[in-house]
Amino acid sequence: MRIDKLLWYLRLAKTRGLAQDMAEAGHMRINGRRIDRAHQKVARGDILTIPAGLGIRVITVLALPTRRGPAPEAQSCYQELDAERAFPLAARENNTAAEGDLQP
Repeated sequence: MRIDKLLWYLRLAKTRGLAQDMAEAGHMRINGRRIDRAHQKVARGDILTIPAGLGIRVITVLALPTRRGPAPEAQSCYQELDAERAFPLAARENNTAAEGDLQP
């Protein structure tokens, strides 16, 4: 399945056009290899690294969906590998800085 279609089916992009733009921007990786084509093939078991706002999402593809269904159906097709890193990097940096500023 094409990466742009997969991103749209999994509801990681609002439109297929946005999914194509995400893939062609060159910031995504499939199994650690950078991609820059919207027609890049994705298979079950592949690991995707996707920019999400100021952070990143790392997911593994559990199943290839056959349609763009409801969110619970889409979420059952992938697994977040590192849920903590899904949060924006700036927010994590602010939390660690605030903790370090505390003095007993």
